[in-house]
Amino acid sequence: MPAGAPGAAWLRLTLIPGIGGETQRKLLAAFGLPENIFSASRSSLRGVIGDKATDRLLETDNRATVEAAQHWAEQPGQRILTLADNDYPRTLLDIADPPTLLYVRGRSELLSLPAIAIVGSRNATPQGESNARAFATALAAEGLSIVSGLALGIDAAAHRGAMAAGGATIAVIGTGADRLYPARNQALACDIAKNGAIISEFPLGTPAAAANFPRRNRLISGLSRGVLVVEAAVESGSLITARMAGEQGREVFAIPGSIHSPQSRGCHRLIRQGAKLVETAQDVMEELGVHIQAAPAVSPPTGASDEQSLRILTLAGFDPVTIDDLVARSGLTADALSVILLQLELDRRVSCLPGGRYQRLAE
Repeated sequence: MPAGAPGAAWLRLTLIPGIGGETQRKLLAAFGLPENIFSASRSSLRGVIGDKATDRLLETDNRATVEAAQHWAEQPGQRILTLADNDYPRTLLDIADPPTLLYVRGRSELLSLPAIAIVGSRNATPQGESNARAFATALAAEGLSIVSGLALGIDAAAHRGAMAAGGATIAVIGTGADRLYPARNQALACDIAKNGAIISEFPLGTPAAAANFPRRNRLISGLSRGVLVVEAAVESGSLITARMAGEQGREVFAIPGSIHSPQSRGCHRLIRQGAKLVETAQDVMEELGVHIQAAPAVSPPTGASDEQSLRILTLAGFDPVTIDDLVARSGLTADALSVILLQLELDRRVSCLPGGRYQRLAE
């Protein structure tokens, strides 16, 4: 059998509807390998998982889905890891409920490298996305794999930042490994499959479902030495990842933001609860016990127009502002400010937000 395809008994066990991870672990603990489970007597199985689950285990015919999964794992760049495989990530064995199988697209060897998770809001601000990219680039350059969830916003920015540094990135998804969600990140997913790894515990063909995403979050934190939350509203799924990280004994980091931004309130809550406030990638690396070289300071631009631009950036601060706000603060006309803001936007020093607001980006 090709290296990427596990034995049929592993797939048979995990592809029975209604036999979830907890039941699978009970059976594996009692009987050992899946082959032993299916050769055990009905009465001994009932003693472990009860009558109903035993009937489902022995009477479900899932040969077609088993064969389909084996065929998928035989394709180049795709494999299925079991709890018994040497390549199964050791960090997941430390969590309370490791998945019995992992479907992997890309470089499965990356799952054993030291990693940090970077997560946050799907509706990220431009500054938040910039922060996620910058932290991911710096941390990946130091040899850490960047783990995230392939969602829009912070997740996507973190994946891109890692690849921009030529580093490793791992996407943990809430669908089957043969389905990619969201559609807007299809191209990004293809890049990750080529240069990093995409993993899922869900059977092939599993569609996007709301319940799957909180469940996959325990794998994001479980694969990592720590979790960095860049932006998060108070009801964000990223806070679930942070909570699971704490339960798993991982470090939790959060980047503070504006007191006026809803996307910062989740991070502020985490910090109040004991998460480590970080402002630079060096802060993260020092907490993890790894040194990172500080970037050299960049001299500010000179010249009359640059001085005017710097003045507007200073007056804007880092909270979103309108042109009317800047007119009142600067004494310039709206037309003059529009010209300056356009140039700052082209230089990627400010971002235009919905509602005619502008936000300064950290340099």
